[in-house]
Amino acid sequence: MTKTQETELMEMAKRRGFIWPSFEIYGGAAGFYDFGPLGSAMKNNIIKKWRDIYVCGEGFLEIDSPTLTPHEVLKASGHVDHFTDAMVECKKCGSAFKATDLIKDKTGQDVEGLGKEKMQEVIKQDGIRCPDCAGEFGEVFDFNAMFKTAIGPGSKRVGYLRPETAQGIFIDFKRLFRHARGKLPMGVVQIGKGYRNEISPRQGMIRLREFTMAEAEVFFDPEDPKHPKFSDVAHDHLNLWLSKDQIAGNEKLTEVVAETAVDKKTICNEIMAYYLALTQRFLLGIGIPPAAIRFREQNPRQRAHYSSETWDAEILTERFGWVEVTGLAYRSDYDLVSHAKASGEDLSAFIEEKKKKVVCHVIEPSYGIDRPFYCVLEHSYTTDGKRKILKLKKDLAPVKVGVFPLLNKDGLPEKAIEVEKALKADCLAAEYDASGTVGRRYSRADEIGTPYCVTVDHQTLQDLTVTIRDRDSTKQVRVEVHELPCILKSLLRDEIPFEKAGKPI
Repeated sequence: MTKTQETELMEMAKRRGFIWPSFEIYGGAAGFYDFGPLGSAMKNNIIKKWRDIYVCGEGFLEIDSPTLTPHEVLKASGHVDHFTDAMVECKKCGSAFKATDLIKDKTGQDVEGLGKEKMQEVIKQDGIRCPDCAGEFGEVFDFNAMFKTAIGPGSKRVGYLRPETAQGIFIDFKRLFRHARGKLPMGVVQIGKGYRNEISPRQGMIRLREFTMAEAEVFFDPEDPKHPKFSDVAHDHLNLWLSKDQIAGNEKLTEVVAETAVDKKTICNEIMAYYLALTQRFLLGIGIPPAAIRFREQNPRQRAHYSSETWDAEILTERFGWVEVTGLAYRSDYDLVSHAKASGEDLSAFIEEKKKKVVCHVIEPSYGIDRPFYCVLEHSYTTDGKRKILKLKKDLAPVKVGVFPLLNKDGLPEKAIEVEKALKADCLAAEYDASGTVGRRYSRADEIGTPYCVTVDHQTLQDLTVTIRDRDSTKQVRVEVHELPCILKSLLRDEIPFEKAGKPI
């Protein structure tokens, strides 16, 4: 993708209703985006695809807990003390910056996880000044990135907007384990908003203050870290960027099949390897090419306070380079032990076969939805001469079928509207368009990723047939109107090749 294409993509995304800057008429606010009509539909399609994998395919339980969380919960989880970013402020203009981002932008050094003193040393030694006014920076200090509030009017009970959805799952563990009839491994998911009070979000949708998360918590007996379906993914190839290579400044990737990675202890156990492979399948399924996917092993200073092993699934983008879209963390028993201690509740699990109680360990695949949304747009956008095409996967396309009258006369619009209503009644996301020439309508449909366009012409009035146009090839076939919903559904599910869908034109 060229710079021109990047600009075209973002302009199209705003113009056609995929994403808009939030609070725009009041000057906007960094770190917030609205999803327009097409963006909301596409985002929901991504979530559906994720839910199809984890809830339908894996059989995970799903809950929905509050986004506002009491202080004591996040104190016990460690977020009150550890959910911090190193921050610096300009003495002259007061602008605030995340120290790690500032240093990386100016020097290329990755200082993530180093102490504040080391970051301060780098800023002074390299003479890093404020990008806004060239002023001098003050001392590096910790900034808690959670949004703080009060629960109840006049209440002194402190609460926070949740930084992750996971804690709601850990708090409900006893009820969930009972609901699952005491079976392990047990998977639980939650999809919803997370919040992070980013210091200086300057990367569009890649760094948001409010974002959608899709998290899974996989509870298992630490003495039995095997996955019952591991054989399904054992031979999946994974591209790993190992921690030791990152520390040595070596950017080479290690390609290995999941089974070998577990045998050699490159990945800690079968459950972790299984969900790395499942994450890759999800990313491939939403249209990310294999060469643009890697798993980066976090080194010890980069890992969250609760993690003993973490892998970040990253996607290569033209605009932002490698972008983390999923974190897969081995949280061990950290959360259950912490909440049991703080609450006084027994959060162990009784294993019937072993006739004993254990404290479950947890592996967490934690997905953002907004970042993959952007990555899909970038990897799908292409040009063919003057044609601008969003080659979305069919199940992600916000509009599945465009319906056009060839001309706005002779009863063609009325018939086209009738066709559109019939498709919608059959649960197909169809959109009627009669503005401009039919060529312009095709262009508009291509630009938003609509896989198929149906055109009603004079022949339709004679023999009740219409044309279907394929987005990617621009080929057309003619089909009978009464067969149209069934044929389109088969095409959208890739059950038949386009050439076999009807009579070629």
